[in-house]
Amino acid sequence: MSEQTNNSEYNTVTLSLDDGTECECAIIRIFPAGENDYIALLPLEGEAAEQDEVYLYRYVENDGREPSLLNIESDEEYELVSEAFDEELDAMEYEDLYAQEDEENEEA
Repeated sequence: MSEQTNNSEYNTVTLSLDDGTECECAIIRIFPAGENDYIALLPLEGEAAEQDEVYLYRYVENDGREPSLLNIESDEEYELVSEAFDEELDAMEYEDLYAQEDEENEEA
């Protein structure tokens, strides 16, 4: 995985997929679920991007603070992560709404 920052509002990573292809993804959020941290990635190209798929991976920082992404191995872990991600999306929507209200109040 190589991490890049481009001129868009998102940091991006390039994933090397199992089929040997690469996919550039926007980092949506890094969030905790259970005893681990996870990362949600939004593909920016290809069929997955067209279908608004989100990739979820276990997120680990090694001793050198180098991030690694690990596959989610079990259905139970995936269910836990999916629910936590849904809660994160709700929190992000609330934060956006709250920020918009602040902007409107400042303009008034």
